Amino acid sequence: MAIRLPRIIQAKQILKRSLLTSNAAISASVDVPRGYLAVYVGESKKKRFVIPVAYLNEPEFQELLTQAEEEFGFDHPMGGLTIPCREDIFIDLTSRLGRNMS
Repeated sequence: MAIRLPRIIQAKQILKRSLLTSNAAISASVDVPRGYLAVYVGESKKKRFVIPVAYLNEPEFQELLTQAEEEFGFDHPMGGLTIPCREDIFIDLTSRLGRNMS
């Protein structure tokens, strides 16, 4: 079994850079439990979700991070990590990931 460390490291770098771009992201992270992170999801209106950090290891979630990097770079308009996909697609993905991790 191959370990995908470069993708995990890249995902962590994206998160670190996006969180450091805004004081709003830092203050918003106060109400996020340890082991979780807040993301903003949606195409026009963004909704905040708090998800387990373990999702960062999942290839499907890493694809969303790549899309976020391509669209926003490291300057996320919401001050935190913004994922440019439909809310229903994100909910479906996180539901599947949650079942697989149980």
